[in-house]
Amino acid sequence: MRAPTDTKRVLVTGANGQDGVYLVERLVAEGHEVHGLVHSQAGALALVTDFPSAVAHVSDLADTVGMIDIMTGVRPTHVFNLAGNTSVERSWKFPTETADVLGVGPVRLLEAAWSLQESSDHHVRFLQASSAEIFGDTSVVPQTESTPRVPVTPYGAAKSFAHEMVGVYRARGMRASSAILYNHESPRRPESFVARKISREAARISLGLSKTMTLGNIDVHRDWGYAPDYVDALIRIIDAPEASDYIVATGVAHSVRQFVETAFAYVGIDDWQSHVEIDHALYRPADPKSLVGDPRKLRGLGWHPSVDFQQLVHIMVEADLERLRAGA
Repeated sequence: MRAPTDTKRVLVTGANGQDGVYLVERLVAEGHEVHGLVHSQAGALALVTDFPSAVAHVSDLADTVGMIDIMTGVRPTHVFNLAGNTSVERSWKFPTETADVLGVGPVRLLEAAWSLQESSDHHVRFLQASSAEIFGDTSVVPQTESTPRVPVTPYGAAKSFAHEMVGVYRARGMRASSAILYNHESPRRPESFVARKISREAARISLGLSKTMTLGNIDVHRDWGYAPDYVDALIRIIDAPEASDYIVATGVAHSVRQFVETAFAYVGIDDWQSHVEIDHALYRPADPKSLVGDPRKLRGLGWHPSVDFQQLVHIMVEADLERLRAGA
């Protein structure tokens, strides 16, 4: 257990999401006081069931008054903003909601933290979960913290605005940083995401529970990492001596095709092509062809990924095999 002077009072928004759960899990294990912002009473129950020492708050980044009330009530020393839907595909269906929650929502949270700091001299460290989607279909490969942002999706545009506003509040005197997160996966990733869809269906096909999976464009390249490694990066960034923006990536890109090949190879299936159908209706209206980040700045904080691409795919497929064998 940490000494009392080392204990943080942490507010984690999006506490039920993949990254939120890993982050809360680690913070609780380290003895910190953790408050989780969740979207529903069901989410609140799930949080306190898994982590009895955590405190759940039900609200939404679209609620200005709610953000102020939670900030003044909790008085956190650290805020990790991980809230909002992380599906790029969904952002095309609900672009205005995406703009409000992912773009303006973080500003509501920043302003609530800034107001607390100004009114009571209570300083707050703030970490915004930004996204590689802010770079869009850039010709710059790999991307760095200074690569021009040219988003091509509603998700990327909303994240780009929030990213810019973090810089505005940092210049204003707040300890606000952005973690520019590249694709990161784990067995906790929902099946609506392509990586989990692949791992789950490869496991099902290998067990004779299915015959084919349907995918969209498998020739886009992404920089895939392991979610717990990226949560470790978030903690290093918020605790860094100076607030700044950091690329969180492995520095290596792989195609969706390679993800599929690796997943099927793990379950002993060589002719993966006979099990995969391509549906052009699943192609996104706009999709960056190659997103790969340069993590050299983050390495200066002592961060290195512990899991490589092949290990990541194996971890995910094995977890799905175990679930399926257990009847889940």
